[in-house]
Amino acid sequence: MKSPLHILHLEDDPHDATLIQSTLEAAGIVCATTCVQNRADFVAALEAGGFDLILSDFSLPAYDGLSAAALVRTRWPALPLILVSGTLGEELAIDSFKSGATDYVLKDRLARLVPAVRRAMLEVDERARLRRVEAQFVEAQKMEVVGQLAGGVAHDFNNLLSVILGYSEMIAAELEPDSHLRTCAEEIRNAAERGAALTRQLLVFSRKETVNPVVLDLNAVVRELGPMLRQLVDGNVTLTILLGEPTAHVRADSGHIGQVLMNLVVNARDAMPGGGEICITTHNVRLDEQYAQTHAGDHVMLSVSDTGTGMTREVKQRLFEAFFTTKPKGKGTGLGLAICQTILRESGGHIEVCSEPGQGTTFKTYFPRVAPVPDPQARPLASRVLPRGAETVLVVEDEPAVRHLACLALGGQGYEVLSAANGQEALEVARARTGTPIRLVVTDVIMPLMDGVAMAEQLRAAYPELRILFTSGYTDGAVTNHGTLGYGVQFLAKPYSIVTLTRKVREMLDDKELPPPRVDRG
Repeated sequence: MKSPLHILHLEDDPHDATLIQSTLEAAGIVCATTCVQNRADFVAALEAGGFDLILSDFSLPAYDGLSAAALVRTRWPALPLILVSGTLGEELAIDSFKSGATDYVLKDRLARLVPAVRRAMLEVDERARLRRVEAQFVEAQKMEVVGQLAGGVAHDFNNLLSVILGYSEMIAAELEPDSHLRTCAEEIRNAAERGAALTRQLLVFSRKETVNPVVLDLNAVVRELGPMLRQLVDGNVTLTILLGEPTAHVRADSGHIGQVLMNLVVNARDAMPGGGEICITTHNVRLDEQYAQTHAGDHVMLSVSDTGTGMTREVKQRLFEAFFTTKPKGKGTGLGLAICQTILRESGGHIEVCSEPGQGTTFKTYFPRVAPVPDPQARPLASRVLPRGAETVLVVEDEPAVRHLACLALGGQGYEVLSAANGQEALEVARARTGTPIRLVVTDVIMPLMDGVAMAEQLRAAYPELRILFTSGYTDGAVTNHGTLGYGVQFLAKPYSIVTLTRKVREMLDDKELPPPRVDRG
């Protein structure tokens, strides 16, 4: 059933009002018409709002159509107004358009009324569409600026977190296990790791994150995120986590899973301003072709349910559109669910919603299930004993505190460590080297004078067997995709721990198979 066209009709002749209403309805235009006969009632109705179209006679005993058109254009410029009169000549018609009327129709030629109304409403829809496009464009520009700012802030913050993590590890390693100072150092480390989780969310937002899909136990990821998710909800909201079968392994980025859960839990919380219940569950499911032809097979379902206000069919149809939101202005960007859908698609999965007004909402996300064999990079470290070495390593880092930390950590494990503050200085250090050759370079990506990528290209041209370990607080696409320097290159995201750094260096140095370097250009 079509929604009625809400019309405000300024007309003092009841017979004409009925005739005009019948003409529109006979053409299939369903109307809900409010008739007024004077300026006071006309203004009062407009201020009450809710009208799509104004029809007005040209001449009334106490008011006139030109004044009505001028008033509407001044205070309600988006409302179309059509003059319907029996006394409108050519000169008055011109005056009508000058006053802001959308169109005019003579009462003895009402056949023109229907196309005039339809044309006016089409113009209203087009103007509304253009306003939405313009608003989306402005919002996109704003988000781009905020995204760039977020990426820069995260980069600088991750440098600081690397220093905090590294030195807290070193302090803890020097203290006895039962020392209260060791407990303090570990608390510092835990706080830094929480800070790293926050910056990861910034990087997902700015689309500069390191995408690291590995085989994960989804239950373990959800269990780890539980405390953080509970901090997102108010005291009047109960959050329950029910984990299903233990074989819930998926291939995904754990940071992305956290982003999906955060968005869904925040939406659930906002749908229950008076309080309620949120339930997070996981299940192994098998989708057949009848259920989802493009998503058939074994999946792990991660669902978030709430007892909130629910959604109408119209809202559900637009739910995953970028910038679409039902939240008040300033309370939401309309990007959360669009990001969730993108993340699920990148993981080979999909997202569904079940909701009815007043009956709550359930979001179901499906990740393809994989064999429960973790990828090597996903395996926990078996020992905290740090590997040692005697090779020569060059550390290139423009942040002095991070450079000093990396040199101290590697030097403490027996390596001969050289250092440089930028790519240009690193080339000079390498050319001046006369002793044992440099085996590996640990370098930041973004640096002044010469960045890490340009420096590494020149070094690899001169020393083909040189290993390169890039580090960064945010990622450079050419590096993370291994499309610039080919083999012998790895990436370590900041903030990194001393354990991670030293193990990664040893792993790369012990790799005996180093294929010839290559340069891929897409």
